[in-house]
Amino acid sequence: MKDFKNFVVWQKSHQLTLDVYKMTHNFPKEELFGLTSQMKRSASSIPTNIAEGCGRNSDKDFARFLIIAFGSANELEYQFILSRDLNFINSESSEKLLFQVEEIKKMLNSLISKLYNK
Repeated sequence: MKDFKNFVVWQKSHQLTLDVYKMTHNFPKEELFGLTSQMKRSASSIPTNIAEGCGRNSDKDFARFLIIAFGSANELEYQFILSRDLNFINSESSEKLLFQVEEIKKMLNSLISKLYNK
């Protein structure tokens, strides 16, 4: 059994989720059940799937959950772009968040590759 809290990619994705929760607090109230909710689900799905994958019995199962986390990271990346284009977040915040999600995607990709090449 792997301890998900020891994975740097989990730590970074957890921090990103916290950042998304803080950021969306200032979104328009009419987005509460729209973009705000979608972003929170996408963000939290990344560390959640890493954690769930760590509890699986094989590297193949772990890799499958990392792939799901990667998909959620892609969703979140688009949602950051949309939020910026709707002027819900400024360009500076957008760049910071996009950098974070890109870093997480690279880490996930690397970990997935390592698991498949064992």
